[in-house]
Amino acid sequence: MKYLLILFVALGCMACNGVVNVKTTTATASTDSSTIKQALLLFEKFNQHDWAGMAALYADTAFFKDPSLGIGIVPQTRQQTIQKYTQLQQTFTNIKDSVVALYPSGNQTVVAEFISKGTAPDGSAF
Repeated sequence: MKYLLILFVALGCMACNGVVNVKTTTATASTDSSTIKQALLLFEKFNQHDWAGMAALYADTAFFKDPSLGIGIVPQTRQQTIQKYTQLQQTFTNIKDSVVALYPSGNQTVVAEFISKGTAPDGSAF
């Protein structure tokens, strides 16, 4: 489902070892399991630093609520998504996300609660 909208809720930083033991809330009748699988695949591509593969999971223009992009919900093309995450990787070369929980909301929306881990440019871990 390329028309997946995922809103990310970053909670903090701690160690992660990939996507394991992910808690999902009960899916509503209108949310199918392929939407959850799509969300998990997105995190898998993120942790592999496969930015083109990750961007391909989004709609041609996806909408992000991401403070690094500005205030509110910001549209981003796939190419802009690839550029954003390529730049992120240049700053945090070993960044990884660990999914804490997924919250289905509506037909094709999943809110993801996750924790990022990596090393800052100054060598400190986050």
